[in-house]
Amino acid sequence: MTQPNVIDEEDYDYESLPPNFSLIQNMAAGAFAGIAEHCAMYPIDAVKTRMQIVNSNPSAVYHGVIQSTYRIASTEGIFSLWRGMSSVIAGAGPAHAVYFATYEAVKHLMGGNKVGEHHFLAAATSGACATIASDALMNPFDVIKQRMQIQNSAKMYRSMLDCAKYVYRNEGLGAFYVSYPTTLSMTVPFTALQFLAYESISTSMNPTKKYDPATHCLAGAVAGGFAAALTTPMDVIKTMLQTRGAAQDAEVRAVNGFVAGCKLLYRREGVKGFFKGLKPRVLTTMPSTAICWSAYEASKAYFIHQNSQS
Repeated sequence: MTQPNVIDEEDYDYESLPPNFSLIQNMAAGAFAGIAEHCAMYPIDAVKTRMQIVNSNPSAVYHGVIQSTYRIASTEGIFSLWRGMSSVIAGAGPAHAVYFATYEAVKHLMGGNKVGEHHFLAAATSGACATIASDALMNPFDVIKQRMQIQNSAKMYRSMLDCAKYVYRNEGLGAFYVSYPTTLSMTVPFTALQFLAYESISTSMNPTKKYDPATHCLAGAVAGGFAAALTTPMDVIKTMLQTRGAAQDAEVRAVNGFVAGCKLLYRREGVKGFFKGLKPRVLTTMPSTAICWSAYEASKAYFIHQNSQS
């Protein structure tokens, strides 16, 4: 006997969220995606931070992903590759919840959920808006994370809270947001490019927009790698701003913004300095965005299935 309140799952347009798909469910899907993404690739992200830091001390300069990983693990212990991850876990869940909730809301308002159609402006705009909102929440956690990733950070900070107190006490509240404009100059184009590429690839591979794990995984990886490579220069400057307080170099400590960071980096290392950490950034981002999109779409599919049974 057919149950009148049960809607066949096939009747749902997967990408167009049903009316009873709540904001809380959307945010929960985003939070799960964010934590899964960051935790899985954290050690390579730590290597990227070490490679990007501007340092006049040759012993603190890192080259190559494998060599850097071995050097950190052998001299500071294998678990040093995970220092600062608690900050990511604390911040990534809420930040990604806001990220995906904003993305879906803006995309819906701009009519970007129609089956079989690709909306360039809706995808790019919703991605940019999502980034502005989530980065405002995540930036302080990212500062703490990178401070704990630097060489010998264990001697300076015992924990995430200890690091936060140290930064606030010695540099003030502004230290948590000095990199925010630079972060936006990186993440807004990164996210717009990522969402644009993701929507283009996934729509091309899966025109019906039904749940397809392989499509979400592949589209997420390619989109993330493409966006990461193009925005690496801004990421290098962001790292400089977020770690300047722990630098021994007086010029680095004096950097107070994006332009000043660019001038110092170009004078010290030339154009190639803007692409430090490119490989670990792409290596981190491709699987991270694949995991992120896969986890998000799986969570969204689960909630839609649950709603279809109620």
